[in-house]
Amino acid sequence: MRTNPATPAEVDTWLTVLHQRGHLYRAERGPYNTWAVQRCRHSRPWTLHHPVLAMDWIEDIVRGIRQQDAETGR
Repeated sequence: MRTNPATPAEVDTWLTVLHQRGHLYRAERGPYNTWAVQRCRHSRPWTLHHPVLAMDWIEDIVRGIRQQDAETGR
């Protein structure tokens, strides 16, 4: 459980890593702590409007990656 709120820099770091490792097609920072993200080339883009909401979305992505890796390892 987090004891301090997510920061824009933390969101930027997570999105950069996920994009570099091929888990996101697009991740761009917008104005006023927003981010435009897209999972796949043909998927619908999302706008994340706050660092806390962005971290929730990132957590879902990471959870899916971990689950996929666990299933692949079986």
